[in-house]
Amino acid sequence: MEKALNPQDITDLFLKYINSGDLEKLVSLYEDGAVLAIGENNVAQGKEAITSFYAKLLASNPKFEKGVQRPPLINKDIALTSSRLINGTVTAEIARKQPDGTWKWLIDQPIIAVEK
Repeated sequence: MEKALNPQDITDLFLKYINSGDLEKLVSLYEDGAVLAIGENNVAQGKEAITSFYAKLLASNPKFEKGVQRPPLINKDIALTSSRLINGTVTAEIARKQPDGTWKWLIDQPIIAVEK
């Protein structure tokens, strides 16, 4: 299984796994206690809830395109990543370096703003 060696690698792997429908690999990008925003004031917390959310999403066979990714802002073992998607949506994620040197998302906010 591919691993994110840098915080920005997570986005590339996310796109690869979601577009191929690989639920197990997709969820592997998140820490066990991660939080994923899934709508207005709703979150999926933990791998079980995140798995459930993505299982439902993958049932519709979504296809995502890469937007413009900003360079990560890194402070020791924590990184802020963000992208502006082609539809104008701006994302924000917090990643944490794992003991094996790879990176995983701890917090994922897929829609922090929509630019027009």
